[in-house]
Amino acid sequence: MAASHGLTIGYLAERTGLAVSAIRYYEAQGLVEPWRNTGGQRRFHRADLRRLSFIMIAQKFGFTLPEIRDFLKSLPGGRTPTKADWTDLSAAFRSHLDARIETLERLRDNLDGCIGCGCLSLPTCKLYNPDDAAAAKGQGPRYLMGDKPSETMNDGNTPSNDEN
Repeated sequence: MAASHGLTIGYLAERTGLAVSAIRYYEAQGLVEPWRNTGGQRRFHRADLRRLSFIMIAQKFGFTLPEIRDFLKSLPGGRTPTKADWTDLSAAFRSHLDARIETLERLRDNLDGCIGCGCLSLPTCKLYNPDDAAAAKGQGPRYLMGDKPSETMNDGNTPSNDEN
């Protein structure tokens, strides 16, 4: 297939393992931007293989399509991204990935005791979340999401490492 003629959607589907309908959906979401040949058929740049691969990987790590779109916006339009372009995108992606890994580690390490939800259903919640103080920080599992519990407890003491 001549590169000047672009890649067909079927070829992209075959190479990436994505369904044609998924590629069309990604197009509708602005993640890939094919052009139309004189016959009205979609044609893609060879670089879209890498772009679609990035989308698949980012989704497996739990990134949403709007988040992925924001990452892909850093790539140039109108030309094939260079290695430097992908390196820049990777650096930004890495920092977000590191934050997710930190959250997952916090979840793993605290899952057997308390995930910081402010539910007051465990005896330790009385120690680490007195009077449901986590609720004042917002909805959801606040401590898991990165908020820090108060440094002092109701009695004014600081929790020791044994109690953590």
